[in-house]
Amino acid sequence: MIKQIILVTDGCSNMGTSPIIAAAHAYAEGIVVNVIGILDHGDLGQSGALEVAEIARAGGGLSRLVHSRQLSQTIQMITRQTVTCTIRQTVQEELSKIMTSKQMDKPGSNPIELLSPPQRSQVIEVMDEMVETVSLRMSLLLDTSASMKPKWNAVIEAIRDLGLSLEARQGANEISIFRFPAPSTNKSSCEKLINPTNQLAKMGELFYNLEMRGTTPTGPALLEVVQDMKQNVQRTQDNDRIQMQQQRGQTEDGLLSDYIV
Repeated sequence: MIKQIILVTDGCSNMGTSPIIAAAHAYAEGIVVNVIGILDHGDLGQSGALEVAEIARAGGGLSRLVHSRQLSQTIQMITRQTVTCTIRQTVQEELSKIMTSKQMDKPGSNPIELLSPPQRSQVIEVMDEMVETVSLRMSLLLDTSASMKPKWNAVIEAIRDLGLSLEARQGANEISIFRFPAPSTNKSSCEKLINPTNQLAKMGELFYNLEMRGTTPTGPALLEVVQDMKQNVQRTQDNDRIQMQQQRGQTEDGLLSDYIV
């Protein structure tokens, strides 16, 4: 399973924990943090652009500065690149374990490049297949401060397009959506708009008429999303374990049923 967060914002964090520290924490938990900074009609500026890059770097992810009309294409591209890079890194690590030290001592040695052409072709083919079949757990974290209001229709369209593109994948997809800051009635830094789902393309109507206001607590919001993702992953693993135990129990009952009076 590949886990990633995509943060979409148009301004600098101005409250709470540093988002760079929060992103580093996410990466330590095996969650890649990607950041998209929206340039038009906002206050991103030089300091904001630098923050976008530093958050992504600390989170082991990608950063892009785009205009709202490019948002849909950028979210899809970053999603795919994260999956591709993670798979490539995993394959390289596994190849490094089985290659001889003599092979790995070559200058600039890349495990994939050290393979013979036929072997390399087979590995790349497997990697391309994994990009389409690996399970993906994603959280979108959306800035809904007042300055985002002119770009919000572009955000909704990007969410819808992302859902359509992911439906074409063979692998399982689960996406959660959060926005920050949370409403004034909420004590958290962010609000979950959608629980993990694979039906994102049908959710566009849920994002209209959201209140856009307040500060930009990017760091605290990131930490809350990381905690939510960890809990969901643990819940999924627990459910899978229970199902396996139940199936094992049914199988054992079936084998012994002829002997039970």
